[in-house]
Amino acid sequence: MNTNGRSFRAAVLTAAVASVLALAGGAKAQNSDTHDDTWPHATTHRSPVLAVVGDIACQPGEVEPAGEAGHEACVNPKSPYSSTSLWQSQEATANQIEAMKPDAVALLGDLQYQVGQYQDFEQSFDLTYGAFKFLHRPAPGNHEFYNEHGATGVAGYGYFSYYNGFQVDASGNPITVTLADPCPSTMTGCSYTGLTTTNSNPQPVPRPDGQAGHFEGTGGVGATIPAGGTVGVGDGWYSYNVGSWHLISLNIECETQPGGCSNTGSWLAAELEWLRKDLEENRSACTAAYWHQPTFSAADSLTEEGTTAKAFWELLYEYNADLVLNGHDHLYARYRPLDPSGNSDPRRGIREFIVGTGGETLDTVVTTNTTTADPSANPNFNAQNIEAATGNFWGVMALQLDEHGYRWDFESALELPGAPAGTFSDKGVASCHGGRNW
Repeated sequence: MNTNGRSFRAAVLTAAVASVLALAGGAKAQNSDTHDDTWPHATTHRSPVLAVVGDIACQPGEVEPAGEAGHEACVNPKSPYSSTSLWQSQEATANQIEAMKPDAVALLGDLQYQVGQYQDFEQSFDLTYGAFKFLHRPAPGNHEFYNEHGATGVAGYGYFSYYNGFQVDASGNPITVTLADPCPSTMTGCSYTGLTTTNSNPQPVPRPDGQAGHFEGTGGVGATIPAGGTVGVGDGWYSYNVGSWHLISLNIECETQPGGCSNTGSWLAAELEWLRKDLEENRSACTAAYWHQPTFSAADSLTEEGTTAKAFWELLYEYNADLVLNGHDHLYARYRPLDPSGNSDPRRGIREFIVGTGGETLDTVVTTNTTTADPSANPNFNAQNIEAATGNFWGVMALQLDEHGYRWDFESALELPGAPAGTFSDKGVASCHGGRNW
């Protein structure tokens, strides 16, 4: 593996100092005679609150990699964003989370654009969401893994290094690798017509276990690392309990993993086996699972990964799960309870929320004449099944985890410039299915 000495370490330290200064500038002065040990160390909620959001942090710097459309950079957003930089939108949702004072934060993927490099996490995402990093319960998105719009992806290395920490050599320098393209041309979802350059920025080698789940150092697909090693495999699935709820973070970014997006491919089969075992051992009355790319798309942009995730739905439905939380569509949407085939099921159905409103450029909600909103290609699927939606506001959903049910409250944090003036709110209450019948 390559080691990149002082320059990389200096960049990391510079970004870290900038992060501390940025946060300190907005922090309230503390009186030495008073003590405030409430949030984020403890909360006073009667029922735990989970903050839910994805699709967050803009590409730092003035320009994006060659081939990109140029509207995901922090200071150069596309029209009509010219009066509102993407720094403002991600800061608005971070401020909203801090005001919410949640017990945990479920992050629904695409935390950092464009290709989830470690340097970009430090220079954008961390400057806002880093203030409550230890509360994060993340899931990865395609921008953490794939080659995207003119840059070579980093196969999860930046994401896992940011959350799990990274390995250092005997002198304390980060051990880094310069990744070759981890998206092999034989995989259908890897081609992009604007791909004209290769990203040669070195990435730290993640520690194997930590806040983002497991990272295996070898076994990945694609070209070998120039130093002779192989691309690692970011699994990244895990589960945890909050109050009376069981929460499951999954990884659907299957395209560049061993076996691709096939249920019988080695990587996805291992995740499905793990999920079944986790659900079999679950004794909670209420269960929610989350991952990035949705099986039912409110933006009419169903992906190969979203179709593959129907396998998650089938297991979750079998074991009486209650909620699925997704991002990827840059909008907010709430579906009525559905079975894995997209049929209305008020008794046992799972409700899907899409909360891709963390700060990146927003998408339009598509409710009519859709052809790629669900795996069955029902042209009226969204019109029939979406109960509430907006593509005009950034915001975060507060999910109150009651003992036998849940309350959701999505509130807008910042309005899309040029949209009709106002705010958006969607809130409600529902009961859980009660878990398995033991």
